[in-house]
Amino acid sequence: MGRAFEYRRKAKEQRWDKMSKVFPKLAKAITMAAKDGGPDPDLNPKLRLAIVNAKAENMPKDNIESAIKRASGKDAAEISEVNYEGKGPHGVMVFVECATDNTNRTVTNVKTAFNKNGGEVVDSGSLSYLFERKAVVEFAVADELDMDEIELGLIDHGLEELEVNGGIAYATGDYTEFGNLSKGAEDLGVEISKASLQRIPTSPVEFSEAQMEEIETLIDVLEDDEDVQAVFTNVA
Repeated sequence: MGRAFEYRRKAKEQRWDKMSKVFPKLAKAITMAAKDGGPDPDLNPKLRLAIVNAKAENMPKDNIESAIKRASGKDAAEISEVNYEGKGPHGVMVFVECATDNTNRTVTNVKTAFNKNGGEVVDSGSLSYLFERKAVVEFAVADELDMDEIELGLIDHGLEELEVNGGIAYATGDYTEFGNLSKGAEDLGVEISKASLQRIPTSPVEFSEAQMEEIETLIDVLEDDEDVQAVFTNVA
């Protein structure tokens, strides 16, 4: 009984730890989307997909609605999107996207993360050419879906590539086609599980297992920061 209780307690703590880190990030993404394109998800594809991503992480409805309402308050005006670029251990290139209400705090945390983990922040724009911005829409491959038909249909909505891995389909297009690609998937009856704007490395680099351990330590530290929305690298 004691061990079972201890297991349940640790599992609950892990869930709460994940929620305490993930929910604030999701809430900021929803607020920023509503701030940029309005509070109606039917008219704002970026907001609609931010809500889809939040629901995929089991974020409560009340939290989602609060994040949307926050877009019309003064708190939203203080949130800004900022990016940082850096070189990590073993020369890995790292692009960090943030949403913050205190840029001084954020830049200090990001620089500290790099400095303590074998890296450094570099001038903005130094690494941009190493990444392509892409819209990526993910959905489960169900038996009733005709993937050939979906691929042909999505081509008319900006699809560049459709890959299937582990039962999950990844539809990729130029970042400017984010709304178009996601709407095309919805119109074709696809239930989107996640949609995001990603930075794909133009020249991926392979690292050894030992090197990856150090690289992943830096990534984990960055991703644990509440202001960090996404971390991209040139790892193959």
